[in-house]
Amino acid sequence: MTADDVIQAWDQADPTAIHPLRQVSEDAYWDSGRAQADMLATVIPDGAKVLDFGCGDGRVAIPMAAAGYEVTAVDASQNMLDRLAERDRLAERDPDITTVQADADGVAAHLGRRRMDAVYSLAVLIHHSYTDCLHIIGKLRAATKLGGILVLDWPVAETPSEADSWIGVTTWSKEQQDEACARIGLEPVDSELPWGVYRAVKVGS
Repeated sequence: MTADDVIQAWDQADPTAIHPLRQVSEDAYWDSGRAQADMLATVIPDGAKVLDFGCGDGRVAIPMAAAGYEVTAVDASQNMLDRLAERDRLAERDPDITTVQADADGVAAHLGRRRMDAVYSLAVLIHHSYTDCLHIIGKLRAATKLGGILVLDWPVAETPSEADSWIGVTTWSKEQQDEACARIGLEPVDSELPWGVYRAVKVGS
């Protein structure tokens, strides 16, 4: 699956098809976002400037903002960002979440010289090919300040394989990941989170 394939499918998908908890209830869906925001807060410093890449309709971005983070929510789907903005408006919180319609290549154009304290991307990388996944991670690393934190849903498996549908899962070997981290400038950080946690470092350090 290419990044464009995933973006197109995501943009056209019915909300109930996007996350399995939506088939249970909306409350379960939003509760899961609050729980994941609480987990992210264990590795991201209070009040940090964070970028949620592939934010969808704000399931995690909105509770992160409620917890005091300065959130920039990025998604290639304007439909998703419209849903996020409506939900955020109902929260009546100041300031609102900054939303940006962009793919990985568009993040740099939005940020300019600014760099984020932390970047997280949940349930995004898993759907992409190895090549697209590496490209996206490289762009997210470039958006993160040196020493900043990246939390990436980037699963490892004993038998790695690429996803063959927009809701499939691409898995990596530990060796593939280690090589990619060294090339991109990521240092793994020990954590209890179900996702990979990395520190942005200089390439080769």
